[in-house]
Amino acid sequence: MRHKESSLQSSCVAWFRLQYPEIGRLLCAIPNGGARGKTEAKILKGEGVTAGVADCVLFLPRGGYGTLCIEFKTDTGRQSPAQKDWQQLAERYGNKYVICRSFEEFRETIISYIGGMRI
Repeated sequence: MRHKESSLQSSCVAWFRLQYPEIGRLLCAIPNGGARGKTEAKILKGEGVTAGVADCVLFLPRGGYGTLCIEFKTDTGRQSPAQKDWQQLAERYGNKYVICRSFEEFRETIISYIGGMRI
């Protein structure tokens, strides 16, 4: 299941960077998942890795939001409790949070968020 989410995310990021080359690097992945040893996990936690953070963040303020936070899920994928908590926190402080389950959903979200204008 994680592989499908990863493939979706990769396709969406590639499309975004082709469509919006000037701001392509403002869409950043947050590498929170994956198996790690105890030592590496401790180091990453100390560096700020936080459970529940969205998969990608677009650092572009639009429409009164500071950022666009994107969580990628399959059709049957569900948020963990940590993801739900982080979503509430992000939204409380002025960020838009979306769950994208398909490339089309991602594309529509980006076009709506950016306002359909080419940057």
